[in-house]
Amino acid sequence: MADWRDPEWVRFMLDDCQTWAVVGLSGDPARTAYSIASLLQDRGKRIVPIHPSAATVLGEQGYASLADVPFPVDVVDVFRRSEAAGDVADQAVAIGARGVWFQLGVVDEDAFVRTVAAGVPMVMDTCPAIEWARR
Repeated sequence: MADWRDPEWVRFMLDDCQTWAVVGLSGDPARTAYSIASLLQDRGKRIVPIHPSAATVLGEQGYASLADVPFPVDVVDVFRRSEAAGDVADQAVAIGARGVWFQLGVVDEDAFVRTVAAGVPMVMDTCPAIEWARR
């Protein structure tokens, strides 16, 4: 098994990447995606809500899909069930994202292999809040 939490990839995404598309982010503050998106903003990141509603969340314009975002995205942060997450990883590669991050509990080994083979660093089954706290 490859290292799903490669320390260099985690560092790259947290330190060198600015624009984070948060897939599954809605305006519901009770959801984990909302609190993590807020943390990303607190850490100086630009968030891009990706949700079918395309609502504005935390002051940022939302989009229905990654393909609808009209500017480059550095990291695609995925808050979807494991069964749906692989498709999102493929979309992230297709739009030229520099990294893919699957949140805690989200694992798709085949998507990991495909994404890394496409030259895109990928982290799975962890959270930016956890990784920042480890530092």
